[in-house]
Amino acid sequence: MSEVSESATRALGVGVPLSGAWATPATQVRVAQQAEALGYQSLWTFTRLLFPMQSDDAEWSSDFQPAFHHGVAEPLITLGYLAGRTERIRLGISVLNAPFFAPAVLAKQLIQLDRVSAGRLDTGLAQGWSEEEFRAVGLPMERRVARTLEYVEVLRRMWEQDQTEFQGEFTELPRTLVRPRPVQPRFPLLLGGSTEKAWTRAGRLAQGWVSPGFVTVAEVAEAASGVRAAAERAGRSPDGLRIVVRATVFLGPALGSGRAPFNGSIAQIRSDIEQMHDVGATEVFLDFNFDPRIVGPDADPADSLGRVGEALGELAPAALPAAR
Repeated sequence: MSEVSESATRALGVGVPLSGAWATPATQVRVAQQAEALGYQSLWTFTRLLFPMQSDDAEWSSDFQPAFHHGVAEPLITLGYLAGRTERIRLGISVLNAPFFAPAVLAKQLIQLDRVSAGRLDTGLAQGWSEEEFRAVGLPMERRVARTLEYVEVLRRMWEQDQTEFQGEFTELPRTLVRPRPVQPRFPLLLGGSTEKAWTRAGRLAQGWVSPGFVTVAEVAEAASGVRAAAERAGRSPDGLRIVVRATVFLGPALGSGRAPFNGSIAQIRSDIEQMHDVGATEVFLDFNFDPRIVGPDADPADSLGRVGEALGELAPAALPAAR
């Protein structure tokens, strides 16, 4: 990775309070400004359109789902709000489900978000997995990958070209003048997913890959290798590709049997961050929105903010070992 500095390949970010009672605008600003002051490189939101009251999908039946998928705030508006309350820290979305948006509308939203943040936006996209959410937006789940890839092309054209047009299977864009223009000249695209096909798409089409939550060191190592190999097969240099890990943090005693990554003491979480960087992650962001002790119905918002604020201080980039 010769074109990227060591510090840039060991970046550390923070998930914005987005779920549960602690995810108020005031708390979001507090965490964002603290993260920026402590030297964190990025802030990240995520997407959850709805929480079905009944579902046959096992994805909705996890013990933790009621805690972290009830009441998730809208990610783009949240980042637009935080863009005006911060100055330097980058703003990321991990991830938007691309099929849920008309691509021309989403392109305008992302361009404006890039403008109001003075060029600090990173956009993560995926194809979605919830049948209930697809029904809610009036779309079939079939061919969602093909739809996502077509939408990526529309987004890239509208971002990077002053005038463009497109005719595809799912969308049509007439000859269009795209104004205003974004600050960043290249669409800052990351693609999500946890399969070899997803890594291939990221290496072939994007500036990198963003992980789902609850990933292991071995899974990140395999993904990083897969993304970079796919880039090389596509005739692209793997230098500069980003591998962003969403670290679902659980502070304190392990939940469930064994210890998953980022579950435990500050020292253990610090070690997990280092291990992820060692196997190829260029950035890790600490997301506390999945810990029921932070976002659950019995959690006190003030206590949650205090615990997270203390952890951010102890895990701040200056407190971590220098890049090796």
